[in-house]
Amino acid sequence: MSAPAQGRPSYAAVLRLPCARRTFGAALLGRLSYGMLALSLMLAVTRSTGSYAVAGTITALFGATSVFLSPVRAALVDRHGPRAALLPMALLYAVLLGALAAASWRFGAPAWLLGALAAAAGAATPPLGPSARAVWRELTEDPSLLQRAFSLDGVAEEALLILGPVLVSVLVQSAPPAAGVVVSALLVGAGTLAFVLSPVVRNLGPAAVAEGAARSEPRSRGARALLTPVVVAAGVGLSLGAMDLLVLAFATERQHGDDVVAWVLAAHSAGSAVGGLVNGAVRWRIGARARLPLLAVGLGLALAAAGLAPGVGALTAAVVCAGFFVAPAFTTAYLLADEAAPPERRTRAGAWVNTAVNAGLSGGTAAAGLLAARLPLGVCFALAGGVALLAALACAVRTPKTAGLHRGSPSAESLLPPESLPVAKKRPRPPSSRPAR
Repeated sequence: MSAPAQGRPSYAAVLRLPCARRTFGAALLGRLSYGMLALSLMLAVTRSTGSYAVAGTITALFGATSVFLSPVRAALVDRHGPRAALLPMALLYAVLLGALAAASWRFGAPAWLLGALAAAAGAATPPLGPSARAVWRELTEDPSLLQRAFSLDGVAEEALLILGPVLVSVLVQSAPPAAGVVVSALLVGAGTLAFVLSPVVRNLGPAAVAEGAARSEPRSRGARALLTPVVVAAGVGLSLGAMDLLVLAFATERQHGDDVVAWVLAAHSAGSAVGGLVNGAVRWRIGARARLPLLAVGLGLALAAAGLAPGVGALTAAVVCAGFFVAPAFTTAYLLADEAAPPERRTRAGAWVNTAVNAGLSGGTAAAGLLAARLPLGVCFALAGGVALLAALACAVRTPKTAGLHRGSPSAESLLPPESLPVAKKRPRPPSSRPAR
């Protein structure tokens, strides 16, 4: 466990924390699988069945079981510890992906078989992101280092989502699409194994969970505190899911090719990465709970402004501005969830935020598809931004500023001198590590 940093810590200081590079790198290796799998699965099923409709349905099945069962899998990690829970999940997940790759390697695979394997694999997806994020607090209690750690993790995840499809596009030049599914299985197996063998993760287990459970605050208070990050994450996810489809509709309406869409969305991701790095570097004067709705407001206003764009250049500028708020919003949501949860439910708290984001992305895309066929694009962009604004407003008027904070969280402890904190409230700190997804 590191001591509080003097002055303003750097991102290098985060990576110098004991075991941080090893644990962070292992988690990223496993999570690269998630960046590759969606495209690999869609290409493999399309090649095997010859149907885009079947491919879309099977990919949606995988996504549904993966997203909506995420809190259940995270609860197993909290209850049994990362090592005992993640390894069996990763093994089952890799085996199911291997079976799915084998079934889709050649043309003619039954759609029902592919669907069953995809749904089962989604249900077994290891929650590497939430598990990795939970470990950061075991490495340091310093609020500035935690903010930088979560920001670094969010930016790295953004990079994985860009790198994954690029790797798939390179791989399919010389191998069947199902090979991408195989590589995804190998990555998650290797990454999870390296993650749980890290000294910091190896020392986390049911004993630490049991100790934390004895000291945890009432669940109802933690649930109320978790509401803010979950609601804002869902609102931001809905807005972003809509934005992706609306950018495509904007380019199509003006007779631009798909390459233009790719460049606009890449610019959005670049804006998000820059925003994430800046967010981690700034020493904020307002707390995370007050900051999160403001970030959602910034995103909403930028998306609404995108609807006024006269051309692709102005649209790109608007979505870059919107992207500048995305990684900071997600990072802050994960930090708040981490603060709100007692130690024995910390992985679950992160998983709920992750579920809200992914469900929002899917719902936003579906809703935008329906609206874009009936309303002008400018109105659709305004509605997409309005969702983020409504989420921010709901949280700003309903959430108490100090609800659900636990001793040991940056927002609670940074307000008090160390000697004023009751010893009984301090939980033991086994060596450990944790990045994010």
